Parts: sequence; C-alpha cells; structure tokens
Amino acid sequence: MNDMTTNLATYSVVLTYSAMAVYVIAFIAFALDMAKRAGNVAAASDASSSAPAVQAERTVATVQGGTVVLEKVATTDAPSGRRGTKFERVGMAMTILALVLHVASVVLRGIAADRVPWGNMFEFSLTGTALIVLIFLLVQFWQNLKFLGVFITGLTIILLGIATVNYWVPVVPLQPALQSYWLVIHVFVAIAGTGFFALGAGLAVAQLVQTYRQGRTASGKLRFMETLPDADRLEVLTYRVLLVGFVLWTFTLIAGAIWAERAWGRYWGWDTKEVWTFIIWVVYAGYIHARATRGWRGARSSWLALIGFAAVMFNFSVVNVFFKGLHSYSGL
Repeated sequence: MNDMTTNLATYSVVLTYSAMAVYVIAFIAFALDMAKRAGNVAAASDASSSAPAVQAERTVATVQGGTVVLEKVATTDAPSGRRGTKFERVGMAMTILALVLHVASVVLRGIAADRVPWGNMFEFSLTGTALIVLIFLLVQFWQNLKFLGVFITGLTIILLGIATVNYWVPVVPLQPALQSYWLVIHVFVAIAGTGFFALGAGLAVAQLVQTYRQGRTASGKLRFMETLPDADRLEVLTYRVLLVGFVLWTFTLIAGAIWAERAWGRYWGWDTKEVWTFIIWVVYAGYIHARATRGWRGARSSWLALIGFAAVMFNFSVVNVFFKGLHSYSGL
C-alpha cells in the first residue's frame, strides 16, 4: 500500500467520524422536534378546553329543488401539528450535511481501493448507511416522512459506530471471486433493498406506536403522535416501501445465484449466507402475501415487517461474523 492510498483511507475515516458527529446533531434536533410537537399539541389541547373555538366562515354550494344555493357555514379552525418546527428543519439540514461528508468518505475509500467501496464488512457498512440516509431524503419528494428522522439518524449512528470499531480493515485487493462486475450489481442492489427495509421498519414502529396510542382511552401520553398520520395510513406506507425493498431483494437473490454459478460453478449450495438471504426473502414474501390475500392489516403486518428487518440485521451481523462459509472472506 503506497502513501497516497494510506492517506486517502485515513481521510475517509476522518470524514466518517465527522459525518457521525453531524448525524448526532441531527438526531438531537429530531428528538427536540418530537418534544416540541408534543408540547404544541398539549398547549393547543389546553387552549381549546379553556377557550371557545375560533369560528370561521366558508361558502358552501348546495342544490335545493334544482337550484344551486350558496350559503355561508361556520367552521372551527383546528390547529395543525404537522407543520415542521425549526428543530425539524435543523435536523434535515444537518442530515444533508452529514450525508455529504458520508458520501465523501465513501468516495475516498473507493479511490483508495481503486474499486467500488463495498468489498468487505466495513465498506459495506459505510456505503449501506449512506444509501439508507439517501433513500430517506429522496422519499421526502414522494411523502413527508421527516418524523422518521430520529429512527434513521439513530440507526445510522449505531451502524457506523459498530463498523468503525469492529469492522475497519486497511485497504486490500479483492479476492479473485469478488473481482467481477457482479460485485457492483449484486451488492449495490442488496444495499438499496436494505435501505428500503430500514425505512419500512421505521414506519412499522411508528404504526405500532400509533395503534397503541389510538387504542387507549386516555391520550395524555405520546402527544407528538397526534401530528403523524393515523395507524392505517402508516401501515399503507409501510407496505408500499417494503414492496420496493422486496423487488430489489428478489433481484439480489437472483443476481447472487448467477454470480455463484460464475464463481463456484453452481447456482445454489446451501451456504449460510445464501440460506439467510433466502429466509429474508421468504419473510417479506410472506408479509406481502398475508397482507394482500389474508387480510393481515394493522399491528400483525407491522410485527411481521419488523421480523423481516430483524432477519436482515441478523444476516448482516451474526451470520457474517460467527458463521463460516464461502462468503466469510469478504464479509458479504
């Protein structure tokens, strides 16, 4: 390893720690946003109970005897708790800044290695967490899921911390079996699928908490949940996100089989990693099937979604570290 490679790898680690520090700031900001929302809801509830509702008028068109009649109807202005607070804006800004530093660390690691930066456990963790955050940010253009900021930044901090402490290795050349374009395709799609699974897990947790809160007669706790979509909407969002992840994971399974045939001369060999990849696919396939055809809605489907994500984390951590197999040399 020459000096330039060593320096680039070192700068990559520095950027990784810098990104983690900014993620911590984002996590705190998102946590304060939750507290602020809870306070706003409580204040609005107290104000509505002690003061008359603010009346407003709007014009409504009705049909009476074949004639369109315009009349003014009194309405009550209800406070909306879904408007983002300044803490949420700070959290999003810090998340974007952290992702820039995070991506820079991934790029420098790739340049130092002169290949795609996901050839071992550390690089897979580094790239995977960056893609989880990127998916979280991009999804905001489709649906406002900023309330998952605490979950996403917290998960990223934990995974990056584990990776830097336990999985870091110097830049080394790839093993012959990994020197294939399938490394780019198979692993990148697996990382993308994991990102959607992580987002779906966060939504599933929110759905379970919302179901618990809505099922209680007293609503004094978890006030901030009143600013989130209801349990049914969260369950639908979970399903849609996990459906994308499942499609990507299906391609991961197929691409892995093709790569295995090229590298080892067989499509399937019951290697530990192969088995767990298939188990994850079966769990999420069961989730989609149960929800679509068996009417598994609400808490049951969310628990199954969390079991799937637990299998993903088990596959990433325990299987990679403690089980020996053909994938052990790469950590993938």
